[in-house]
Formats: sequence, C-alpha cells, structure tokens
Amino acid sequence: MQRLIYFMQVYREYVILAALIAISVALFPLNDNPQIKQLRAYTIAGLGFLHEPVSVVTETVTLRAENQRLRRSNIQLADEVYQLREARLENIRLRRKLEFKERSSYDLVAARVVGQSIDAVRNTITLNVGKNNGVREQMPIVSESGLVGRVVLTSDNYSIGQVLLNMDFRTSAKVERSRIDGIVQWDGSTHLRLSNVAKTLDVNEGDVIVTSEYSNIFPPGIFIGIVSRVQNIPGSITKDIRVQPGVDFSRLEEVFVMLYKADEEKITLEEYFDRR
Repeated sequence: MQRLIYFMQVYREYVILAALIAISVALFPLNDNPQIKQLRAYTIAGLGFLHEPVSVVTETVTLRAENQRLRRSNIQLADEVYQLREARLENIRLRRKLEFKERSSYDLVAARVVGQSIDAVRNTITLNVGKNNGVREQMPIVSESGLVGRVVLTSDNYSIGQVLLNMDFRTSAKVERSRIDGIVQWDGSTHLRLSNVAKTLDVNEGDVIVTSEYSNIFPPGIFIGIVSRVQNIPGSITKDIRVQPGVDFSRLEEVFVMLYKADEEKITLEEYFDRR
C-alpha cells in the first residue's frame, strides 16, 4: 500500500491526466454535439476499416494453426489405420499358418525370412532359425501355399534356403490327377517347368503338381503348383509343360522348415548302385 501511495505522489500529474482522459472517453458517447457526433462516426469508421485487415491476419494465423493440427491428426490416423491393417493381415497369415501346421503330419519349425539374395538366377533366402532349432541341411522349406525350397547351409541360429526359383533346383514331382512323373525345375522365367514328360502322357492345364515319393529330400504330396500351359514341342518326344508355383516369392515373409530326413538306407543303396 505504501508503494502505491509513493507511486501516486511521484507520478501524480500522469495519474491525474490518465484519469481525466478516462472520464472524457466515458462521457464521449453522451455528447450530442454535431461535431462530436461526426468525430465519433469517423472514429467508428476508422476502427471498422482497421478491423478488417487485422481480422484477416488473425483468421490466417488461426487457420494455419488449425491446418497444422489437422495434418498432424491425419498422419496419426493414417498410421493407426496402417497398424490395424497390418495387424489384421498378420492375424490372417498366422491363422492360415496355424491351420497348416495342425494339418501337417511332420514336425515344423516356424521361421521368418530375414534376408534374400539378389542373384537373378540363383535365388536364396536367409531364415532366423538354425541348428539350435533342429534345422539341418537338405530339410524342406514350406509355407501354407506350398513348397518353397530346401535348406542348403546352417549355422547355430540362421540358415540359408535354396528356393524353387533357382537354376540349380531340381525335384521329382508328379501330376496329382494322372500320377504322371516328371522333374520340376526353373528356367529363369516367371514359371516352373515339368520336364521329361512324353507327348503321349495325360497332362492338362489346371492339373495339380506335387512332390513325388521318388525324391530323396522332400516327402511326397507337397503342393508345388498348377499346370498353366501344355504344348507339344516340334521334333521332340516330350511336352512343354509350364507350372505356376503356389508360393508368391515376392511376398514371402514367414515359412516353415520341415524336420524331415529321407530314409538313409534308401539313399545309401541308390548311391551305391549309381557308382557301380
């Protein structure tokens, strides 16, 4: 209180002037003098003229802030939608894999594809499972869509798989309907080929191709693909049979390693016979 009294004593002239101005402004609207009315009208018009640009600036700043807020909100919502869509797709994939695993008569080790080669003709994938998970070389790699390939190299926690789309890949296969045997291999195109099938044998478009019991790596009956084209080769005794693989290798993320080893006695006997 003493500070207020001291302030008013020191600046009493300014305090009195401010009080008089405030009283004048308060009485200004009550004066009916024509000149005062005209001055009042000019003042109101001037204030109205100044109000428009000031309001435009204010609205621009407000709209800019609102736009930034909405953009942040849209980004957050888009991210939430993406996460929900990914969770839904993953749930579908995992459900299919669980159903496949339950149907399989062999023990399966779930694996994630954590790397792939960039070789256009000798494609491989890297899996996050290895010897510590029971994975060994030559074990089949499968998915719920069919045959993927085979394990060719292992470490304690990782393994390398040779996939169907590899120039070095071969496996015996058969037509599920007619039981015609052949060899499935890849020639670098978008399809597989079923070779060593004579022109006289019964193979049609739409036939299902599966692994056969003659393979020393894969158990019989694993789905490989669907026959997409059958043509006779001029001057040849065999058919040109193209097979659309069941697995979409461009979207391969999760697979299973089948803990399967072929009969060692059978393999040894066949190798011994081949050496004679």
